[in-house]
Amino acid sequence: MARFDFSEMTSGGIGAALADGASILFEMGMRAANGRDGAIDLVSAHMYFNLADREGDERAAFHRQDVAAQMSKPEIGRALRAARDWLAIH
Repeated sequence: MARFDFSEMTSGGIGAALADGASILFEMGMRAANGRDGAIDLVSAHMYFNLADREGDERAAFHRQDVAAQMSKPEIGRALRAARDWLAIH
């Protein structure tokens, strides 16, 4: 799993970041989509954008669609299953 630096997300620091789960999920999607923590991972990016959209981040749906356009159907299926699994655990 990628390491996540909360200080990069908001000027408010960790406290402000923790107050907004949708923004955290969105930022994790951006990190995966851009390969900030290593290789680009579109499956993880799609999963995080999907979760962020579910939590109300208005930017997430656009980015999820953009990522999905670069993915195969089996990859999208893996991303959707990963999101369901994440929701079952959290």
